Amino acid sequence: MENMFILFLMIASACAISWPSGRYSIPKPKTGCPSGWAEGWRYQDNEDSNNINSVTPSIGHHFFGTFNRNTIMCYCTKTSHSGSGSWPSGNYCIARYGGSCPSGFSTGFIYWDDEDNANANSKWGVLPDGVYDRNTKIQYCCRSDGSAYISMKRPTYQPFYLYKYTSTCQRVRGMSVREESIKMDDEDDRNNSSEGGHHPRKTDTTVVHYCYYS
Repeated sequence: MENMFILFLMIASACAISWPSGRYSIPKPKTGCPSGWAEGWRYQDNEDSNNINSVTPSIGHHFFGTFNRNTIMCYCTKTSHSGSGSWPSGNYCIARYGGSCPSGFSTGFIYWDDEDNANANSKWGVLPDGVYDRNTKIQYCCRSDGSAYISMKRPTYQPFYLYKYTSTCQRVRGMSVREESIKMDDEDDRNNSSEGGHHPRKTDTTVVHYCYYS
């Protein structure tokens, strides 16, 4: 009976933790978005010639979307300011929404020069701050004011993604974490892809790194 009571308290404590106040966006996992959040997707027309798109791990990733020669990336966006407290210190990124970052974060962007020939970029729903035309520019909020090894509290009732920043994936109390990545092959001819400010970890020109929590 005592063990059941302790288990009940642990479950109640986990459920009592809500997402921080403010507006922001995170990638959508296969299990879906938090209740009440808005959804949206961005279709990026990637390089047609010798396309080298990839997802790591190729078998067993948890992104909700389509990852073939072109990419459909889906997002979950918290559009209201309500919530519990603020984001804690650590080393991680979220996507920006509503024109500014929550307190403690610094902003930056990643710009993809998408396919020039017969470009078919499109979008739907609510997306992170950015520019979504023939090319794609997404704004982010990042912080590195604490150790990624010090676990922060987040809701644990369903899986979610954060973006990897300058160190290992941020630890979250009560959840396991694994790194995953998406490579979107951008335009080969007169490429103008770029990044600036504070943005998620990006390697090999077009690989963005994510942290999956479950």
